[in-house]
Amino acid sequence: MNYINVLTIAGSDSGGGAGIQADLKTFSALGCFGTSVITAVTAQNTMGVRSVHGIPAEMIKDQLQAVLEDILPVAIKIGMINRAEVVQVIEKELKAYNQSVPVILDPVMVATSGHRLIEPDTVNQLVEKLFPIVRLVTPNIDEAIILSGQEIHNLDDMIAAGKKIVEKGAKAVLVKGGHLAGPIIYDVLISGSETPVVLESAFISSKNLHGTGCTLSSAIAAEMAKGNNLLSAIEIAKKYISNALKAGSEVKTGQGNGPLNHFFYPLKLIVQ
Repeated sequence: MNYINVLTIAGSDSGGGAGIQADLKTFSALGCFGTSVITAVTAQNTMGVRSVHGIPAEMIKDQLQAVLEDILPVAIKIGMINRAEVVQVIEKELKAYNQSVPVILDPVMVATSGHRLIEPDTVNQLVEKLFPIVRLVTPNIDEAIILSGQEIHNLDDMIAAGKKIVEKGAKAVLVKGGHLAGPIIYDVLISGSETPVVLESAFISSKNLHGTGCTLSSAIAAEMAKGNNLLSAIEIAKKYISNALKAGSEVKTGQGNGPLNHFFYPLKLIVQ
């Protein structure tokens, strides 16, 4: 008997709503065992990010090797990587690992508060070195604009930006439309030459949105680790996010952007 092991490579959020903390909560809520490699430590709360301290690249390498040699992950999520040398370490170690393991890359660039979390030259490194080895890239609107180089105002723009990101080497891209206003939220899955898949969900009014992107990418990784294909994993992850958002919408945590309710289970499902 074994746990379903899922690894997260990401930054630490002292406020507990995003980053490593959100990833591990998500893995647990979805029935997986989470391991972690911490790339940076942030001093933040619901009001915003105060400072970011990068973990030395050699220590990140040691963490990766320690996990990959012993607690073998069947899926991997990558979150905040704020320096080019860290990208290089991750690329090298993952290439040496089982390359059939699905890797989900959440290109964390800007915090909910607007604080930039990545050095400019690191973006090019993400594209060049990690896009070829990951199964899915999950940018939000702001990140998709940076990666594609085009403005996004509507669904057609999302599709066009996603295609440009695929042209840069990504196997598949999920452009998340949560930052666009409207009663319906659209996410678009673009994979190679296949027809784009538009996924709809109802807008949920909540101030507690901190960590939504981290949670979604982690949920996709967890569901793929459980044997679901990419589209099914995304659909299940989106339903989990909707429930976590709804269940946490009235909860007050701190004075600013609060977290989701990752552990709404075993409460009754709110969004069927």
